[in-house]
This record gives sequence, C-alpha cells and structure tokens, in this order.
Amino acid sequence: MKKTIVIVDDHVLIAKALEGIIDNFKEFEVIYVAENGKDMIQKFEDHKIPDIILLDISMPIMDGFETVIWLKKHHPEIKVMALSMQSDEKSVIKMIKNGAKGYLLKNTHPKDLEDALTKLNTDGFFYPEWASKIIYSSFNNDDSQKAVKISTREKEFLKYTVTELSYKEIAEIMCCSPRTIESYRDQLCEKLDLKTRVGLAVFAIKNGFAES
Repeated sequence: MKKTIVIVDDHVLIAKALEGIIDNFKEFEVIYVAENGKDMIQKFEDHKIPDIILLDISMPIMDGFETVIWLKKHHPEIKVMALSMQSDEKSVIKMIKNGAKGYLLKNTHPKDLEDALTKLNTDGFFYPEWASKIIYSSFNNDDSQKAVKISTREKEFLKYTVTELSYKEIAEIMCCSPRTIESYRDQLCEKLDLKTRVGLAVFAIKNGFAES
C-alpha cells in the first residue's frame, strides 16, 4: 500500500506540479492539496489523515512554522518534510525545532525527492548534506557538550531518538521500564542543555550514535 501525502503550499501551480511528480512514484501518492495550515486543518475534518506532509514555509494565514507546531501537538504520527525556497540557517533550525523531520528545497530533482521521501518513511527523518551542516553547526558553540560523559545505555537510547518509536516502545526494546527511559531522556537533556527529543536526535546524528 502506498504511503499517503498531503501537500501544503499556497502556490497552486507548484503544488499541482509536485502532485503530478509524486503520483508517479511507486511508494507514494498525494491524496489532496491545501493552501495553508488553516486550510489543511479544515480538510483534516473531512478527509483522510496522511502519513506524510510536504509543508511550505511562507504561506498566508497560517505559515509552515505555525503549522508544524500544530501538527506536532495534534498529529505527532505524521512525518513532516519542509519543502521550501528558504535555505537560511534561521528557517532550517526553526522548522526542525518546531517538529519537522526533514527539509528540502523546491529545486530538488524528482529522483532526490523520491529518495528523500523513502528515507523519511523508513528512518523517520531526512536532511540533505547542506541542511545537516546547518543543524550540526548549531551545536558547535556549545562547549558544555564537548566534555559530557554518556553511558552505554544512554548511547543506546540516543540511537532510538531518531526513530518514530514512542518512549514506551523504546523501553520495550531496551528491556527496561518507561520510567527508566524518561530518566535517560531527562539526564541527557540536562547534560547537553537540550529541551526536546528533536535536539537529542540531532545530537545523536551529529555524533554518530544514530548509526551504531
């Protein structure tokens, strides 16, 4: 069964062009298009909830920054890929911190888009090299992270932060209680001066724990 996608973009021609491209992909299909975050929310009431959302940033009424926050609160199971013309550090970091699991530019080649969607679906996240450099650089000025000691179990926990597994599911895999997992999370957030799972996931990717 194909993974379902909703495109949220106020540029109708771009959205329709994307829809045509994606509908030729083997594993994905666009089920509808929304013009902004508010339009998307309204369509959620009468339409199927998608697996993935391709989300523009600059939109009237309710932009991408607001929309991804709403999605994180109300539909955390949806994987959000920012698809924008904006490649500045502020926009990338803000979208990732707000809850986006991936970031692509609109001039991306269709084959690269398909590969990115596949990676997003299987791994739970996708950032091209240029975006990864921006994300990683956001940690470079934090000297407190350089001398942090991370236990073997904490490293194992970090590996799972980049997935879509819930903390309860991570606890089952690691053969411990959800409370222990919460303890790992809280200890790492304190050690690394981070506040969210996204921050932990980015740290895990930057330091190679996601691949261990």
